[in-house]
Parts: sequence; C-alpha cells; structure tokens
Amino acid sequence: MLAEIITIGDEILIGQVVDTNSAFIAKQLNKIGVSVYQITSVQDDKDHIIKSLQEAEANANIIIITGGLGPTKDDITKNTLAAYFDDILVRNEDVTQNIYRIWKDHLNNTPTQINLDQALVPSKAQVLMNYHGSAPGMWLEKGGKVFISLPGVPYEMKGLLDDAVIPKLRAQFKFPYIQHETILTYGLGESALAERIEAWENQLPPYIKLAYLPSLGRVRLRLSGKSMDKDLIKNEIKRQIALVLPQIEDIFVGFERDDSIEAVIGQQLAESKKSVATAESCTGGKIAELFTANAGASRYFKGSVVSYATQSKIEVLKVDPQLIKEFSVVSAQVAEAMATSAIKLFDSDYAIATTGNAGPSKGDADADIGKVYIAIATREKVFSEVFTFGNHRLKVINRAATKALEMLQKEISKK
Repeated sequence: MLAEIITIGDEILIGQVVDTNSAFIAKQLNKIGVSVYQITSVQDDKDHIIKSLQEAEANANIIIITGGLGPTKDDITKNTLAAYFDDILVRNEDVTQNIYRIWKDHLNNTPTQINLDQALVPSKAQVLMNYHGSAPGMWLEKGGKVFISLPGVPYEMKGLLDDAVIPKLRAQFKFPYIQHETILTYGLGESALAERIEAWENQLPPYIKLAYLPSLGRVRLRLSGKSMDKDLIKNEIKRQIALVLPQIEDIFVGFERDDSIEAVIGQQLAESKKSVATAESCTGGKIAELFTANAGASRYFKGSVVSYATQSKIEVLKVDPQLIKEFSVVSAQVAEAMATSAIKLFDSDYAIATTGNAGPSKGDADADIGKVYIAIATREKVFSEVFTFGNHRLKVINRAATKALEMLQKEISKK
C-alpha cells in the first residue's frame, strides 16, 4: 500500500514555513504499514495542484493533501478538488455549526460570511470534522484511490489524522505489519561501521532492510521489516539484533525506539532516580535545550548555567580566577571546575560542563577554533576530555553537545 503526500502553499516553497506536516504524516502512516512513495510541495496554483493530483493518483493508493483550506482567496484547495472530481461545493450544516461554536466559545463573536464559507465542501466528499479549527478535513474516493484533504495548521492536521484518518484507513484497508528497530552507536564513522558489519549485513533476509543514519558524532542503524506475517518480522528482527550487537558492543549505547539519545539518558536517569545539570560555555545552552525538549524532563534535569563570559564562570560558578589565569578559560581544569560547581549548585548526581572556542574568532582565551573541553562530574569524581571539532561554528556546538551526551551516557551505563 503506497501513499503520496502533497503540501500546498507558497509559504513552503519560499522557505517562510518549514513543512513539518509531511514528516508527521509519513511517520503515522508508516506505523500502520503504509509506505510513502513521494512527498511533493506545490504552490497555490490550480493547474499545479491538479497536475500533482494526477501524478499522485498514478503513483499511490492514498493521497493526503495539506494546506490551502483557509478562508482567503489564496486558499484554493477545495475549489481545485471540486474541479478535479467534476463536482460542486455545497454547504455542510455540521461544519457550519462548528464554526458558530468556535466563534462563540473562543472569540466571543459571530463569524463573518467569509468564515462561514469554510463550510463549503465538495458534494462527493465525506467530511472529517475538525474540532480544533474551522476548516474541515475531506475524504474523497476515485477509482479505488483515496484522497484526503487536511488543514495546513499542524495541530489541526495532527488531530484529524490521529482521530479520524488513521482509524478510517485501518477500517477500510488491510495493511502489512511494519517494525523498525534503531540501534544507537557513537564514536565510529559510517564507512568504518559499514565495513565492520558488512558480513552480517550481506546475510540479511530480503524482507529486512538496513539503513545507516549518520549525524554528528553518531550513527544510527535502522532495521526495518515488513510482511503480512507479524511473528516472522518480530522474531527475525530480534534474531538479527542478537547477531550484530556483539560486533558493535564497544560503540553501542542503546536503542532509539523513536527516542533521541538525550531521551534515552533521561529515561535511564528517571528509572534510577538520578539527576543531571549542565554548566555550558561554548555550547551556549544547547545541551540543556536537548534535555528540556523532552516531556517530563523535570524529573531528572535540575538546571543549567550558561556561563558564556569568563566573569560569569567566576561569579556564578565560583571558578577560581587563579585557575583561569594559570591554565586558560579553555582548559581541562576549568571544565572540571565548572562541572564540579554545577553538581554543588544544583545538588545533582551528574553534571556536564563545556568550555571551548566555537569560532569564528577567538574569544576570551587563545584556544584554537574548534577546540572544546568537556567534563563529566559525579558526586564522587570528575574527568574531562579535549576534542577538536573543526572551524564551523554550528558544527562545533552540535558536535560538542553530542559528544557530551555520549560521555554522560557511558558514565551512567557503568553504574
């Protein structure tokens, strides 16, 4: 079963809005066994939209469209769908009442005619009620193909997809079982890792696929299985993981299971009732941002000090000025002092500290651009490592944050 996703809107094509809808839709479809054949973004133009619909109909069984359902003249999706299906727009009473409800309950006002016209839908469409907004979703069928039109507002689209679209697709079609397992590795590049596990990869059965997903400092190995036989996939993926883990045990840090490394660390800390804090200089709060992006992070993340300037290291973190004078602000000694101070300041079980030069010019210290010291502290000890992460500012920051998480994860795993 194949699907195609079409996002409509000039704002996407000029880079004003990032298309997060497609990623969410693709992920939810994949969970029920639907493979996405193609994702297309098109402008608010009738001919362009119709051409995309024709191509999608030839490629896929399920076509999901987002965007272009607003009340203004540039929102032309409904009219275009009516033309594509040789249909007319009719007013839907349930949608009309929903619009009145929204304007009364949330705006303490009455809708204008332009708002009420959002209740106009193609007569052949099954309406998918949008209780989070005024633009309804629409379900149309043609020649055994399903066309689904959803609002472009992300939270409205997500609500409709989860509450209406996915259940309706499950009821109408029989999908294969799909399972993904993602292995997290750190410290070995993609090509070196591929060479190490080449023999294992070559013997994978045809219904199990392997993908390498590299990023700064890490490579994820994603095993994907797809079959109508659920037990076959579950058992085979389990067997393949058991075969490959002994070959990568020195770089293996866990399973992603839809989680990032910071979420994995968070789960480990929460389960052991431990906590972490950060004292960041060159990473500028990036590590704290990664932790706090996860719901429930307050269970294990105590807080952070972004001591970007040298003086803040002295005044807030109480780093000895003599230490900075003797060894430089970018040094193992200062990184370790920062981490130790964070443990005390936040009464945490672990702390991460970073100090370095992310560039593009030299700051308070004379350290080379890209040079970063990362320290990990526990209540009993502190240690640090030095790295050179290149001369691109964002790359240095992201690689330093990734390496810091790797170091912390390995320290936690020792317990």
